[in-house]
Amino acid sequence: MNPLNSTYLPPSSLGEGGLRVATYNIHKGVRGMGPGKRLEIHNLTLAVEALDADIVCLQEVRRFNHAEARRFSHTRFGPGAWPEQPQAEYLAPDGYEVAYRTNAITRQGEHGNALLARWPIGDIGHHDVSDHRFEQRGLLHVPVQWQGIEVHVVVVHLGLIHASRVRQAERLAALVATELPPGAPVIVAGDFNDWNEKLDLILAGAGLSRAGRDGEPRVATYPSMVPVLALDRVYTRGLRCLSVMVPRGQTWARLSDHLPLVAEFELAT
Repeated sequence: MNPLNSTYLPPSSLGEGGLRVATYNIHKGVRGMGPGKRLEIHNLTLAVEALDADIVCLQEVRRFNHAEARRFSHTRFGPGAWPEQPQAEYLAPDGYEVAYRTNAITRQGEHGNALLARWPIGDIGHHDVSDHRFEQRGLLHVPVQWQGIEVHVVVVHLGLIHASRVRQAERLAALVATELPPGAPVIVAGDFNDWNEKLDLILAGAGLSRAGRDGEPRVATYPSMVPVLALDRVYTRGLRCLSVMVPRGQTWARLSDHLPLVAEFELAT
């Protein structure tokens, strides 16, 4: 039995017309430092499954990392072994389609954003929004064919510096306003690093509304042990938010420094 089950996160109650979206910064599948560093990527497969989402937007996903692969040797078995597959493919439940693009290349490997979808996906796009040489950032754009409707999903992980985030949000808003079909539903999800709550108005200029609970959009997800900041978000155009939830408990808190955010939608009328 999956320990990250409905005790921590209610199963979807949506009917056939509903869409469940999750966003999750997985911290590259590893937690801790020094001798206490531990591999969580195997437990994260259970977490993704428990989210029961139609679309899962992931950040800090490793394609490969030579140093961590050596540390968590391939000669081990079970939860101590580094997976053979790239993390996006490894995390995808059976039947899900996978999209991944690299944001950052390091000496030991590379990581970026990923999308996992129950529904067929189209051509995968990537937009480099790096604002300075110390941070490599990108936008992953994936059309998803949901019940015969093309929904455009953009997975984001914005920068740590406020001025950079503003410029990246402006480029994101321009992408939505000028490059995506004007009548198509849009989902923008990810880690916005917007601890000072300055980006909503920029994205509203592109017709994007932040998903919230009972009119309150600030749903805390960071840090996972005692969440106080609403860094992880979902913005939409052409969809109506039905619910927003964040799973809690020690089991979820140990998997990453972020908690996942799960939102449910239906087409706006």
